[in-house]
Amino acid sequence: MMNRKGFTLIELLIVVVIIGILAAIAIPKFANTKEKAVVASMKSDLKNLVAAQEAFFSDNQDYAGAVAATQTNGTGGAGSLAFTPSANNVITINYIDAAGWSATVVNATVTSASNDQCGIFVGDAATYAGGAGLAVTDPEGAPRCY
Repeated sequence: MMNRKGFTLIELLIVVVIIGILAAIAIPKFANTKEKAVVASMKSDLKNLVAAQEAFFSDNQDYAGAVAATQTNGTGGAGSLAFTPSANNVITINYIDAAGWSATVVNATVTSASNDQCGIFVGDAATYAGGAGLAVTDPEGAPRCY
């Protein structure tokens, strides 16, 4: 009788099926983790924007109305911040007046409808929250995704 060593076709098929099942479980989890990281970068950009706006306010006694490649001083929303957001994040500043502002950030790679836009406001919640899509009950200076 011949001595055969190796795996049978059935054993190999079982291994391939098990690997397929594990891949089917792992791939959606990885996609969800990547989206959470992008949302975290959106919130981080908003927190950094608050620090940049406060530095701008210290110099100009007013908030900047835009984000640009270079900083320009000015009042009444005419100034711009030299602020570079994270990859694929698009920030829009909603200048209200010297008492406050709001901002939103979006990222095209976020597909979740509950986190596709994040916002923040500084100033009176009733006045500035609506501009960024935030609720009146949200705390000032704290980013929130919606």
